Amino acid sequence: YLYQDLEPYIDTHTMGLHYNKHAKKYLNTLNQLLLENNFDFSLSLVELAQNIDLYSWNNKDEIIFNLGGVINHNLYFHCMNKKKIEVTGELKNDLIKKYGSIDEFIKEFITVSMRLKGSGYTFLELTPSGLEITNYKNQDSPIFSLNVPLFTIDLWEHAYYINYNYDKRKYLENFFEIADFSVANHLYERIKR
Repeated sequence: YLYQDLEPYIDTHTMGLHYNKHAKKYLNTLNQLLLENNFDFSLSLVELAQNIDLYSWNNKDEIIFNLGGVINHNLYFHCMNKKKIEVTGELKNDLIKKYGSIDEFIKEFITVSMRLKGSGYTFLELTPSGLEITNYKNQDSPIFSLNVPLFTIDLWEHAYYINYNYDKRKYLENFFEIADFSVANHLYERIKR
């Protein structure tokens, strides 16, 4: 989709800033830090996150923060589309089993999101005990706990402030008008097989 395709829910200016300034800064900073550590770039981002403790790093906390920023933003940008894409298949069935309906899942997702203090993300993640809705602060990610992030909403103010000011709830409610569950549906199907 193009920056303007998410209007009126997220404006063109916000999307341009978010992608070209915020997300790109995480990527550029991560690449620079990895180069400074003589990393050979042989691992994917997910493999790097899952094996972060196997390396001796200078500025390890900065690497983790920026790596999380890249991974989280990659998923976030895939969780939106100009045309809403619903939850389907096994994921839909299991969310209905857990929450009673997709509408109740969305209500719970918003409720959990509203509990996040400060900046971070709310994820639908697959954990060893099943599907969970979890808040993560700053650029932390389920990936670092070896859980599978399926769907996320960015709750840093830069993701919504121009459109919604301090009305985080309105942003969350409107997000589900452009939510794209295709990545979540696909990942969950692969895992269930």
